[in-house]
Amino acid sequence: MQITFVQSGVSRPAPALDEYERVTSGIGSADGPTADEADGGSRKTRDTEVSERRFRFLVAGYAVSSYGTFLNMVALNLFVYETTGRALAMGLFMAVRLASGFVAGLLVGGLLARFSAKSIMLWANVGQGAVMLVLILAPDSLVTGALMAVSVVIGACGTLFMVALRSSIPEMVGEDRRAWANSLSITGRSMAMVAGFASAGVVVSLVGYTAAFLLDMATFVICAVTVALLPIAGGKGAGSEAGSSGTGKGEKEAKSGPRWRPVAFLALAAAPGLGLMVALRGVDAFGSSSHNAALPIYSTSLDASNPAVFVSAFWCVWALGNIGAQQVIQRYTQRTGKTVGALGFGYGTVVMSAAFIAAFAGFPLAVTAVIALIAGAADGLTEVAYTSHLQTLPATLRGHAFGLSATFENLGFGVGMILVAAALDRFSPLAVVGWSHGAAIVVAVVFLLRVAALRRAEPAGPTGRAGEAGRAGLRKEEAVEGRPDRGDRDGAEVSRG
Repeated sequence: MQITFVQSGVSRPAPALDEYERVTSGIGSADGPTADEADGGSRKTRDTEVSERRFRFLVAGYAVSSYGTFLNMVALNLFVYETTGRALAMGLFMAVRLASGFVAGLLVGGLLARFSAKSIMLWANVGQGAVMLVLILAPDSLVTGALMAVSVVIGACGTLFMVALRSSIPEMVGEDRRAWANSLSITGRSMAMVAGFASAGVVVSLVGYTAAFLLDMATFVICAVTVALLPIAGGKGAGSEAGSSGTGKGEKEAKSGPRWRPVAFLALAAAPGLGLMVALRGVDAFGSSSHNAALPIYSTSLDASNPAVFVSAFWCVWALGNIGAQQVIQRYTQRTGKTVGALGFGYGTVVMSAAFIAAFAGFPLAVTAVIALIAGAADGLTEVAYTSHLQTLPATLRGHAFGLSATFENLGFGVGMILVAAALDRFSPLAVVGWSHGAAIVVAVVFLLRVAALRRAEPAGPTGRAGEAGRAGLRKEEAVEGRPDRGDRDGAEVSRG
């Protein structure tokens, strides 16, 4: 795959120029204004309002399906254990689910090059709803097989939907509003997580597994209907324009199946430090596996008669911190026009990991509640910063980058669950969480040093390292993010691939 570049005084081919102008201005999205309109300012404002209103409806549908996802995380695990009577079966169910998400992450970039984001999001929800119906209707002799099918479909479709959504946000709402859109979607998911985890036990105990699975299926149907009714840009529609003119090379690359793998890895090499950023995300997922596995054990040591109280309270407070951070981020970006950037991701990871370690240090409950609040806020910050930064990539690479990111996250979490489960048999929760999240802190410090080095090199001029970067990639002022007039310095500079 060939990525063209720009340099002061050097013209670039029209396809690449059209691609970047379209991404940065919002032209070509579902609601973007046309450049020739006389009332461009007022039309742009109206189109922005329409696109944001549509995105809010989409987030509402996404939040409903997320509630179903977190509900079935609890209900399905309980059902697997009750059906098989073996804790090993629960571990196998989770392993298959993570493995499916791992494979889907490798494939989704190629799928987004061939199909629209809307179709992927739609069929991802249809698939999840359909497999839940299969589980409900399965006879007793086929329940085990149906459960394995559920784990495969839920794991794969969840990754497909998430990558399609995140990679298409710049086309849906415009480049300048992507931080707001990311924050809004994360807020919806956080609220759904609290509701799903809090209600799962009540739903199962009051109405049983069948009703819980029906409710879960209904959430996916609602999200599918929402996606079907809304005009959603992205995917094939976002990535094919750059290759639709000229020699047709881009079109051939988008359609050639064997090309998805190198293109996916080119996405990581496209911007300085992006590969390290995605690696940090995987290590962070490894650390997340430790506190997820250790929380029930730690909670049992605090109150053996009712261990679920501490776990539920911890995640509720964590979610409050996460939602609060999203509100602050939305107001910050609206007031300043800036995003939190790569530095926010690095610092947020350090704070979040340190907070999760401190949560197992045996502090009084009031102090632990404050720590959980900080962990949630830092987690929300890192999520927005990370997603927004990957969205600075061109549409032709964005889906691949998000797909590989999902693969790294599933790999980190899956490997972490195996190692952490073994370690918790011999070591305390504090020790296990300490070295798991400690690894994330170490990698985050390396990442921050890398970002600082890149920024120190920027003013070196055309003869220095910054000049070399300009000759090898995009000019800073023409990058998708990082325009000097906005004060941003976090744009992903795309080099020749």
